[in-house]
Amino acid sequence: IYNHLEEIKTMEINFENVRDIIVNTLSCEADQITPETNLYEDLEADSLEAVELSMALEEAFGVGIADEDMTQVKTVADIVNYLSGKKQ
Repeated sequence: IYNHLEEIKTMEINFENVRDIIVNTLSCEADQITPETNLYEDLEADSLEAVELSMALEEAFGVGIADEDMTQVKTVADIVNYLSGKKQ
């Protein structure tokens, strides 16, 4: 039986995929987001949105951002690097 969830969990962790999840989760425009974009300063994400984003990332990649690490992970590049390190 084809399992769609397994396909999602193998989504590659890269800037474009993370950006798309941020756009969908935080309701912002893709052209606002660069690797240097700060979630809290540039996109004005609050703590609830950060948790929602972590959950969306975990759903997409099979790995999320631990609550205690959310404050250290500030930019889009930080997210990509963090998730890539956790996935290995």
